[in-house]
Amino acid sequence: MNPKGCLGCAKCFLFFLNLFFFALGTLLLAFGLWVLFDRQSFAAVLGSPLVSLRVWSYGFSGVGIVTMLLGFLGCLGALKEVKVMLLLYFGILLLLFAAQITVGVIVYTQRVALATKVATYAQQLIQEYPAQGPPGDPHESWDAVQQQLGCCGWNGRQDWDHHEGPSRDTDGAETVACSCLQAPNSTHGTPGVLPHGRCPLAAPSDIFPKGCAAGVRDWLAANLITIVGVCVGIGLGELALLMLSMFLVRNLDPHYEKLLRGF
Repeated sequence: MNPKGCLGCAKCFLFFLNLFFFALGTLLLAFGLWVLFDRQSFAAVLGSPLVSLRVWSYGFSGVGIVTMLLGFLGCLGALKEVKVMLLLYFGILLLLFAAQITVGVIVYTQRVALATKVATYAQQLIQEYPAQGPPGDPHESWDAVQQQLGCCGWNGRQDWDHHEGPSRDTDGAETVACSCLQAPNSTHGTPGVLPHGRCPLAAPSDIFPKGCAAGVRDWLAANLITIVGVCVGIGLGELALLMLSMFLVRNLDPHYEKLLRGF
């Protein structure tokens, strides 16, 4: 293949790939805004706390905006052969790649310290969990963690025995966090709503047997290959886009001012 044909193929590939990214970013942004402005409906359907949906909506919106920006720069830079846009595209992508590598290294090297901080934070949430009334956003998120991972407390049910609030109801019956129960809706009486507060304990077998520390380890062990595969795939894709954009920058005619001619 002659150099012009190779350059044309690279331009087409970069254009269509970034056009896909631009469309994907638009969908992510639209979905994030939808979740943000209609959280009540999503909470009712998914049984998720509002604070978690708000965080997810911000995450989807942020990723969508960055993806749209990269898609726009890559599409227009390749189509119009604008070196400035391609260089900006390369720079942003390189920063994202470096940031991902940095975060991965920090998480791996500081994993023991991070695990200790997470455990301390979880114990603090349990200690400050309100016995009555609606929970705060962090406590509502902790209820969601216990329900989704099928766990109780950080190390086990014994963590709730040291809760600052009362551990028995007005009749003297032992109570436990509603989100620790394996069938909370039958006890809590509100199907489809995330349980919170403290509920009467019918039998010890009703409580999730493991702590959330073990639940997190089990989840990571079950999904480790998927997580590593996704991270490696994203990294290789970014490397391919970096090389492709730099190839175009180095091979475009320096005297070809399409930015001035093509708009």
